[in-house]
Amino acid sequence: MITLSFPSRLHSWMSAMLAIALAGALAIGPGAPARAGEPLFIGWTGLLPPLSTAYTPADAQECAGGEPSCVDATIAMMEAHYGSLVVSCDHNAVFALTYLRTTEEYRRVASAPGFFDDVAYVNTEDAVFAAYYFRAYDAWRAGQRAAVPRAWEIAFDSAGRRQLAGAGNLLLGMNAHVNRDLPFVLASLGLVSPGGVSRKPDHDQVNVMLNRVVDPVLREAAGRLDPSVDNIATPLGLSYTVLMQVLVTWREAAWRNAERLVNAPTAAARERIANEIETAAATTATTLRTLYVRPGILPLRPDRDEYCAARA
Repeated sequence: MITLSFPSRLHSWMSAMLAIALAGALAIGPGAPARAGEPLFIGWTGLLPPLSTAYTPADAQECAGGEPSCVDATIAMMEAHYGSLVVSCDHNAVFALTYLRTTEEYRRVASAPGFFDDVAYVNTEDAVFAAYYFRAYDAWRAGQRAAVPRAWEIAFDSAGRRQLAGAGNLLLGMNAHVNRDLPFVLASLGLVSPGGVSRKPDHDQVNVMLNRVVDPVLREAAGRLDPSVDNIATPLGLSYTVLMQVLVTWREAAWRNAERLVNAPTAAARERIANEIETAAATTATTLRTLYVRPGILPLRPDRDEYCAARA
């Protein structure tokens, strides 16, 4: 079982609200796919109302104007990054591929009129979010461990030591980026518009986009990097359903942690909340690292490095 670690008060609140949301989703019936052939998606997080927060100007060094060209620049960096990893079957390639394909899908949906309420804001979020990842990776590669958040350090070290099954590398990257990075990104950009309108609907709309990309990404990663990534028959294999629900739940928790950061009454309170976010993400990373150690996961499967090299 995957541990979803965050402070107990938030955990209790999330559990209660999740129960209410699921009851509401069942009452209104299953959601309809946005386009033919798309997996079923029920947007239960959209039934959870945002907390009241004051407007704060965005603090963004990347893509402050929200131009679409920012997304293209981010994709170009991700393509180069993934290409540098996959040639040596680096285990960091699993998350890099996933992030690249997700951002490509974001570019497609962001160009669709009406998909997001404020596409410029989400473009900025996309660029800032990616910058968090690249800064952590670059610091790790340079040996600057003091600059690497602990959740990322566990993820990168596990990949560097080739310790885990591919699903573990994917989940460790997701955990560090969503449970650790995303609350800080959201808080830095502000949770309401200048007019006081919550940005949570756009945050929840990202889940609709993710629902389109999760299954093909798992299949591609399994076909290219590690056959166990999407194999539900293995004890801890991933499937579309498992990964999507983990991701949606983590993203909802990230929003709630961002609310806690923004609403912190003092600098000391904010620092305490930030430390809780760091600790919870690191604890989840430690759990995932234990669950996905390779020998226990792939007793009857080909070695993932040999599998990847054969497809180079």
